[in-house]
Amino acid sequence: MSFSSVFAQENIITQRGVEFSVRITIVDENKNKIVKNVQIDANGKFYTFPDVVGRYIIKAKVGDEIRVSHPDFETVYHRLTSSEDIKIIVEDYVDKSNSFLKSRSKSAQNDFYLQHIDSAKFYQKKDIEKSLLFIEKALENNQNKKRNATTYYLLGDIYLFWKQYDLAINNYKLSIQIKEEVTTKISLAKAQFLAKDYDESAKTYQELKKEELSNFEEIQVFEALGDLNFATKKFKEANSNYQKALQIAEVNSITSKIIDISSKIGDVYAAQGNTSKAENSFINSMNLAAKENPERALKEEEKVADFYNNNRRFDDEIKLRKKSLEKAKNKNAISGTVVEDSITSQKINYKIGRAYLQKEDYENAIPFLEKSKNDAKEKNDIVVEKDATRKISEAFTNLGENEKALKNYKEYVSLVDSLYVRKQQEIQQAERFAKKIADNQNRIASLEKDKELTQSKINLAYVDQKLSEESNEKQRILIYALCGGFLLMILVLYFMVRTNKQQKLANNLLALKSMRSQMNPHFIFNALNSVNSFIAVNDERNANRYLSEFSALMRAVLENSDEDFIPLIKEIELLELYVKLEHNRFKDKFDYQINIDKNIDLEQFSIPPMLLQPYIENAIWHGLRYRTTKGNLEISINIKDNETISIVIMDDGIGRKKSQELKTKNQLKQKSKGMSTIKNRISILNDMYKERISVNIVDVDKNGEGTKVELLLKKK
Repeated sequence: MSFSSVFAQENIITQRGVEFSVRITIVDENKNKIVKNVQIDANGKFYTFPDVVGRYIIKAKVGDEIRVSHPDFETVYHRLTSSEDIKIIVEDYVDKSNSFLKSRSKSAQNDFYLQHIDSAKFYQKKDIEKSLLFIEKALENNQNKKRNATTYYLLGDIYLFWKQYDLAINNYKLSIQIKEEVTTKISLAKAQFLAKDYDESAKTYQELKKEELSNFEEIQVFEALGDLNFATKKFKEANSNYQKALQIAEVNSITSKIIDISSKIGDVYAAQGNTSKAENSFINSMNLAAKENPERALKEEEKVADFYNNNRRFDDEIKLRKKSLEKAKNKNAISGTVVEDSITSQKINYKIGRAYLQKEDYENAIPFLEKSKNDAKEKNDIVVEKDATRKISEAFTNLGENEKALKNYKEYVSLVDSLYVRKQQEIQQAERFAKKIADNQNRIASLEKDKELTQSKINLAYVDQKLSEESNEKQRILIYALCGGFLLMILVLYFMVRTNKQQKLANNLLALKSMRSQMNPHFIFNALNSVNSFIAVNDERNANRYLSEFSALMRAVLENSDEDFIPLIKEIELLELYVKLEHNRFKDKFDYQINIDKNIDLEQFSIPPMLLQPYIENAIWHGLRYRTTKGNLEISINIKDNETISIVIMDDGIGRKKSQELKTKNQLKQKSKGMSTIKNRISILNDMYKERISVNIVDVDKNGEGTKVELLLKKK
């Protein structure tokens, strides 16, 4: 990728700390086409939708670092040095699902993938069922790892928003397993924190500290560590991490984070009982929020007012809440909607009335409580309406107006009943919601069965104990004798089984040794035939070179001949040398490729020595050698699952059936024992090592040409 600044904005102040608009365009250099489905992150604010001409307009300041991510190219980081517009040119960009080598149907799949992702994001906070449906469609037939990582990350975000933290954690881990990204790790740590898995969350954040982070990401990590410390009541450590985050935020003028962290530092001081420092932090946060964002300012005023209430400073609380009340009225009048957990006029009126009650100023308390009750009733906020009604009843009781107190108390009881019905409905809705997004609820049933089984075992043990206590000495002796005889029988059976196993193991080892002794001469005989063919045509130079390389191969083979298993990487080295030797002889008959998935940790796998060589030998000698044109031999090693790899040997030779016909026609008297020997080796090794190897041989084409050998190998 490369950057260029274009269309300089004139007369814009770009001093540090002054926010301005920046237009960002992402273009494919080859096709001069705007790249879509980009996500831009600037200090925690995400921009995913461009304007009509394809530009992303973001708000930022000089020194801010922006992050540009896309499913089909590496994430780009850029620090702003001015207010000039930015063009990001993607050089040598290839749309992996829409290259010129692929068909139009593939191009359609690419378009559908981007549409599904956009739709999943659109419904993310509106309809989880639709969002998950589009995620499922995006994952269908998609082999692009980068895209899969992006999709699983988005799936984690969806579950995180809907508070399904265990599912979010699983999907973030899956995304990281495919492709490690700092943003995904931060989201994983956040999900672990929300799931109250504090140890794992702290571990993830500590690992993130070793990564190369942007300024905003550093703030996120230190702030989150402070949250973890605060949750576990480690206030000193919490303050230390918050201060580190605050320092970075202040240096880079990230006001939104300065507000958040100052407020959290106030929480720490309040928890420690240091009210003066707590008040300073809260007021500092509140003053900054008033300049930054009206909604955020209301939340900080609410926090400071709660702080005053906790410290019984009711006059200060009432004064501040009356100020917040005017802001809340204006905000609701402008927006016309009230978001859950937002600071509303009915909530503020209720808390003002409550403060007057705590002051025992009942006359002033009642009007605010009545206003709170009426507003809550109008907006169907039954929780606030219930609480306000109860407080009104208390106020009238203290004023001696028992009739009004009783009237409001009856209303309170009625509201409690209504709230109970609503809560029951919410519980039922939550149950239906859980059923919709959960794949399987059998775990609860199985847990219940386990509990019942455990209880049955306990009851049975109790009955046995009572019977034992009630039995007489004679019965005890008889039971002990039976138990002793039973134990003796078990011991005898154990020693018999162990002896049989040892004998079987010895027989297997002897059989393996015998097979290896057959395999080595078989291999040597075939290789010497190759040397003889060079000598027969007076090609002394190639014969000498072949013999030299063959001796190196034989030395390695003989070194491993006594082992049941050797490291897979050693076997690969032997195969590379063997195939090279055969290719030198039959250059005009075939070419070969050896492909190994880079994600495989070869050190975790071991394989019997010379297990693959006979299959490769068959492919060359009985398949490719008889082709009239040049053929191809391909050896591939790929991941099957977390515990298994797939080793595929595939040729486009004449095929097994035709090879057998040629053998019959030429009346070849020498029958190869290589394949039968290797089948017996695998059978014995699986018997000894619990089914670690399986082999499947099929024809490649329907006409019988070509042979594919797939060997599945499990971890050692």
